Amino acid sequence: MAPKRPKGAGALEHKAESPAMGPILSPVPARPVSKPLYAALDLGTNSCRMLIARPTGTGFHVVDSFSKSVQLGAGLEKSGRLSRGSMTRTIQALRICQQKLRKHRVKRMRLVATEACRRALNAEDFIKRVHRETGLRLDIIAPKEEARLAAISCAPLVNKKTENLLVVDIGGGSTELVWIDMSQVPKRDRPHSIMQLETGFTRSNKSIPSARVVDWISVPLGVATLRDQFIDVDDDGARFALMSCFFEESLSDFAPYHDEKARDRFQIVGTSGTVTTVAASHLNLKRYDRTKVDGLRMSSTQIDTVIQSYLDMGPAGRRADPRIGQDRQALIMSGAAILQALMRCWPTDRLSVADRGLREGLLYAQMSADGVLERGAL
Repeated sequence: MAPKRPKGAGALEHKAESPAMGPILSPVPARPVSKPLYAALDLGTNSCRMLIARPTGTGFHVVDSFSKSVQLGAGLEKSGRLSRGSMTRTIQALRICQQKLRKHRVKRMRLVATEACRRALNAEDFIKRVHRETGLRLDIIAPKEEARLAAISCAPLVNKKTENLLVVDIGGGSTELVWIDMSQVPKRDRPHSIMQLETGFTRSNKSIPSARVVDWISVPLGVATLRDQFIDVDDDGARFALMSCFFEESLSDFAPYHDEKARDRFQIVGTSGTVTTVAASHLNLKRYDRTKVDGLRMSSTQIDTVIQSYLDMGPAGRRADPRIGQDRQALIMSGAAILQALMRCWPTDRLSVADRGLREGLLYAQMSADGVLERGAL
């Protein structure tokens, strides 16, 4: 005997409340549309970093990341070339990046190299080797592009009351500074006006108030290259003072350096491992916490106190300090020298700390160009 069908089985057997309406069908839930993934890779003088993210609202959600100290620029200051060992280390790191990109099936990406590859005589051969061994195509970007992307990355941290903004990106081989005037932009639109720099430093539509880049500079001195300049100075304090003064001298051609009026409603945003390490030391974080560091505002007195504590503990103390970490301890004093010089040049009692940089700028620029970011409060 065949089994009987249970009463009520099957959606089509349900009766409608009104005969005219016919049977009531259970709607099939629509599958959520998944936005495509984007990737940004920053190969610098000291580190290789990558983010894979999905656009969400006005920003993005990080799906995967990678960061490793590869010291690509080791020995570059003396030889002018990327060494065999540094290239091998870097390609090993890039293979991991390639595996992550393949795993997540990322189609939209921007992979860039900066100062070390700009300066190295054998950079072209290295870029070809990377493509041959990993399949990745690296783009060596110009200093102006690097400065623009650093500024874009910091847009969410811009105060709506800010009229003059200095974005500082302290890298391994260079330091980029961008001075932006937003005084003609309505207060509510000032953070978004930084995002509009995605199409360049100047906008063609002059009728729309927009952020204006007053000046920018790329100083070929970063935490690694500045350290190498004074590596033969034995005294810790003297070396720090020389590095700070030497970096300040390199800013003499930067126009806003001499403009006292530009300091009204002025904000400095600093983005780099140096700035976040100083912030972590100030907060006494034994274990780094991005949520506590990104967006933190530090006073110049607090910054000076941290830097003085680094000098007081000496090289051995810095190596043992968990707030600094092994990857950063050899570079923290050259970075601190740059930071102190900047705070000395533009007296202000506040620095906004940004745990973001070139990778975030690359992501924002790609997503903004594709129109996948929503307009709203950053």
